[in-house]
Amino acid sequence: MVIFGVAPGGRDNYKLWEEGGQVPAVIFEITSKGTQEKDKAFKKMLYERLGVREYWLFDPKEEWIAGQLQGYRLVPVEVDGEQEELYTPIVDGRIAPLGLRVAVDEQLLAFFREDTGAKLFLPSELHAELRRTAALLEQEYARAERERERAERLAEYLRSQGIDPDSIA
Repeated sequence: MVIFGVAPGGRDNYKLWEEGGQVPAVIFEITSKGTQEKDKAFKKMLYERLGVREYWLFDPKEEWIAGQLQGYRLVPVEVDGEQEELYTPIVDGRIAPLGLRVAVDEQLLAFFREDTGAKLFLPSELHAELRRTAALLEQEYARAERERERAERLAEYLRSQGIDPDSIA
């Protein structure tokens, strides 16, 4: 879940009454055939009533959700002449409160920034990307060091020829 306005950090559970009543903006539920009834009925109704902006069900084994992912977004709907916010299926793959798009990547979810399209890294992907970047930086440092040494040798040669390399523009 994503909850704005609360102290960061992991929690084993989230209790509204202990967190100042701050309702999650988005909840992701990993679901299965065994939990589907509770997830698509009780929890969906509870989160809708609490005002959770979006509720996503992810079925990694595709036991009951075609395409593995189904989201619901609160939208204003007129019911008996009054405006209510009710869940409607999300069909655009957007997580509106977060400015992200979501897609299934085998048995994982992949998240993409809406503004740039860039994929958000999983921790393992981030680690690999940091290692790749560090290796590129090491290569660039070694190249720059070779160029510095080459410039030093050239400057020494110019000095041996009676030319001040610092006076050359």
